[in-house]
Amino acid sequence: MILLISDLHLEEERPDITRAFLDLLHGRARGAQALYILGDFFEAWIGDDGMTPFQRSIGEALRELSDGGTAIFIMHGNRDFLLGKAFCKLAGARLLKDPSVVQLYDEPVLLMHGDSLCTRDLGYMKLRRILRNPVVLFVLRHLPLRSRHRLARKLRSESRAQTRMKANDIVDVTPEEVPQVMQQFGVRTLVHGHTHRPAIHKLQIGDQAARRIVLGDWDRQGWVLQVDEQGFQLAAFDFVNPQLALPGA
Repeated sequence: MILLISDLHLEEERPDITRAFLDLLHGRARGAQALYILGDFFEAWIGDDGMTPFQRSIGEALRELSDGGTAIFIMHGNRDFLLGKAFCKLAGARLLKDPSVVQLYDEPVLLMHGDSLCTRDLGYMKLRRILRNPVVLFVLRHLPLRSRHRLARKLRSESRAQTRMKANDIVDVTPEEVPQVMQQFGVRTLVHGHTHRPAIHKLQIGDQAARRIVLGDWDRQGWVLQVDEQGFQLAAFDFVNPQLALPGA
């Protein structure tokens, strides 16, 4: 069994989400071969040197799972792209490039955070290119912590305001971009988060059937994609009762 999650946006102000995540680690994830976290794990991350006690406690909880034999992989999101090697070392996790192709039960699967697929959001794509530039990343990591805190608050505030003003199709993936990326990497299954629109979309790429699986964000409920011998199952669960409610159950 392999589990994939994304968009938890962990922060001290949402203890309900934190409890649900820890319940997952102490429960279902205990028997998993691997846990993949596809970005926006934290609501904000200003650098490993600015790690808070709360964030450190999350890393320690992941380390406990890793020490128990579950491989942990973390991918950058648009909120936590400064997360680095120090946190991964603490958590016993490996940093996964975006995008990456991994073998899930003998099937090559393309994993992405998903923001790079939203190509119609021209303003965001321009900002993304700037912030992910290696030179800019170097400068950001060496800014004083106070400056990084101010910048993070500013970016989050502007992002929320702009998202409310944009049309729904602008902040979703570009339909034409999906098959192009999947063909580029030679896969028939794509898994991503970011858009907060959980679903399994059936696609046709050439003469082959394909699918795009969108992970849900953790807000009013949690979402987990479970991959095993039975296939891919995308499920939501209630924070109060973390028992997975599988589709059709």
